[in-house]
Amino acid sequence: MINPEDEVLLENKNAVVYGAGGAIGAAVARAFARDGARVFLAGRTRATLDKVASEISALGGIAEVAEVDALDEGKVEEHAAAISRKVGGLDISFNAISHGDVHGSPLLEMPFEDFARPVSTAV
Repeated sequence: MINPEDEVLLENKNAVVYGAGGAIGAAVARAFARDGARVFLAGRTRATLDKVASEISALGGIAEVAEVDALDEGKVEEHAAAISRKVGGLDISFNAISHGDVHGSPLLEMPFEDFARPVSTAV
C-alpha cells in the first residue's frame, strides 16, 4: 500500500474513522492507511467494516475493526480510550457518519432540520 518513494505523512500515527463502512469513510480510511497510519475502522455494520479492513490489509496497511455507534457518546469515549490503551494514543479522529440524511431534495423545499442534521450530528 505504501510506496517507498512517496512521502509518508502519517507514518506511526493512529487514526480512527467513524463511519468507515460508508463510501466516504472507507475512502478516508484507505487514504490514511496509504499514508502510513494504523487505521481503526468504526461503524455499526461489521460486514462493511471487515471489507474495508481486508482491502487495506491486502495492500499492506494495518486496520482494525470495531462495531461502534458514533451517535452514542459513551460508546465513542469507551472506544477511543480502548484504542489509546492499546497503542498509546490516538492522533486522528475522523467522523464520516451519516444519519439518514436527505438526498435529492431541492434545497428550497428541504426543511431546515434536514439541512442542518449532518452538521449537528458531526459536531
